[in-house]
Amino acid sequence: MGTKITLVIDNPADTPAFDAAYPRVLELASQLTGLQRVESAKVWPKEDGTPTPAYRTLDLYFESYEAASAAVADEPGGAFFQEVIGLGTTFTGLFSDIEQ
Repeated sequence: MGTKITLVIDNPADTPAFDAAYPRVLELASQLTGLQRVESAKVWPKEDGTPTPAYRTLDLYFESYEAASAAVADEPGGAFFQEVIGLGTTFTGLFSDIEQ
């Protein structure tokens, strides 16, 4: 059914600065070669006020593992990941085989 790349973005040290820079990440994500769909989500805050396990998720959908791998290896992919890294917030990247 396809492949998705999920970025689980940790809580930023400077949330307002992160939020101001994040639209550029989405703009560059939309330019990834072979991208079929982008899904960006903000983690709901916990009701007790404790930190959430992550701040955002970003899902990037592709036709296949090969298409996703090629997308992160070309020039638009490099620009995208440079921007994500430039946010200064750690993240985990996952490639997943979409089953349904």
